[in-house]
Amino acid sequence: MAFKQHKGYLNVNMLLRVIGWLLMIEAGFMAVPCIVGLIYGEHSTIQFLLCMGVTAGCGMGMVSLRPKSREMGKREAVVLTGLTWVILSLFGMLPFITCHPNLSVTDAFFETMSGFTTTGATVLNSLEGVPHSILLWRCIVQWIGGLGIILFTLAVVPMLNYQGGMQLFNAEVTGITHDKLRPRVSFTAQSLWLVYICLTTILIILLAFSEMSVFDAFCYGLSTMSTGGFSNSDMSVTEMGNTYIKCVLMFFMFLGGVNFAIIYKMVCGNIKSAFKNDVLRWYLAIIFICYVVLTLNVMVRGLAHEVDDVTIDPLFQAVSILTSTGLTEPDFADWGPLATIVLIIMMVMGSCAGSTSGGAKIDRFIVLFKFIKNEFYKMMHPSAVTTVCINGKGTPSAVVQKTLAFLFVYIIVILVGGTVLVIMGLPLKDSFFICLSAISNTGLGTDITGIGGNFAFIPGGAKWLLAFIMLVGRLELFTILLLFVPSFWRK
Repeated sequence: MAFKQHKGYLNVNMLLRVIGWLLMIEAGFMAVPCIVGLIYGEHSTIQFLLCMGVTAGCGMGMVSLRPKSREMGKREAVVLTGLTWVILSLFGMLPFITCHPNLSVTDAFFETMSGFTTTGATVLNSLEGVPHSILLWRCIVQWIGGLGIILFTLAVVPMLNYQGGMQLFNAEVTGITHDKLRPRVSFTAQSLWLVYICLTTILIILLAFSEMSVFDAFCYGLSTMSTGGFSNSDMSVTEMGNTYIKCVLMFFMFLGGVNFAIIYKMVCGNIKSAFKNDVLRWYLAIIFICYVVLTLNVMVRGLAHEVDDVTIDPLFQAVSILTSTGLTEPDFADWGPLATIVLIIMMVMGSCAGSTSGGAKIDRFIVLFKFIKNEFYKMMHPSAVTTVCINGKGTPSAVVQKTLAFLFVYIIVILVGGTVLVIMGLPLKDSFFICLSAISNTGLGTDITGIGGNFAFIPGGAKWLLAFIMLVGRLELFTILLLFVPSFWRK
């Protein structure tokens, strides 16, 4: 059967079987909001139980399929990755439809995809009166998508270690190169998820010691560690004025933007790996530069009224945007055009590869800048042989070419997406900014949506397009766009 796959056959039954396992796991996650709904005595508990039953039932039906072969090649990995994110979003939107009568299918899918991709854009006009179970489900969806649905699959379904596991790993994990922490891909996935769970738990405990309720601490812990940014109330967490909460959130947003493989190595005692990592040093340097620029901007514009205005707030804003969390200061709209330019640069750049953040990733910009530097050098020394070095190692030319292609396609998607949004009737400035916000998984808006990013008033067609762009950005372009290349489907 493996031979037939090389001839162009797609192992559909195996794909559906894996998706079935994932739907059953998703149904298991739905049990948590059900319990919360019971605790708060909400009527939405019955609807959640119904959604959980439908999701689990469909999952069991898919799992019952018996494929003739369990082998999966590169093409199955790409198809499975794309299908998984779409299908889990379709089932994940059921609670939004059944428990929130004002949400259409379009709005519910947008909200769910925004959650899974950790974009954080919302169509909910107000969070006042929204059931606790729905508020929690939004944050759970973000948390699952933060480190990756497929990576979670590899961690809990070890059989995939032998059946295309590395292809699945490469199809979803962000970055230009992927290093395995252990020989088996499933062990690598389990190690990364262990770090993720531990950090989330610590964050929740620290937030619970503040003025937050246990419920809010749990929700903000999930949405912050995933760098998603969903809030629990109309008043953002940044408006609480609590310096302790801001510092805790800022530190864990920063960790969310670090390659989790580095964090794992540090926990295991390999501290030197962090200090020798070029990307991490760039990450720290960029945060510092953005902080200095934003601080000077606040001072020049006369907005510095308290100590926090020139210390915590600009640093919080820099970390939040660079990690694509998207939490903003209440007065950020008054920071002026310079702050907006810095914001756009941070949105495009993003944080480290292998993290939960969005954007094009710092790794790729390091390759780009060093490649350009080499090209200038070769203009003066045509016979020189140069290489792009990261962490003291040369980067293969194929990786450099793929990086340049990625950045080029990234720009094309923004231009095409923004143009389509203009055709749909959105203002020119809003169209391209919102498109950038979607592909970078930041979730911020401008005039038409507000800086907080409420997308309730944009056309339905634009919401479907933006949901697609969110997915393209989260899976780093090629995994999704490859599905639209005719040669991919040819035998």
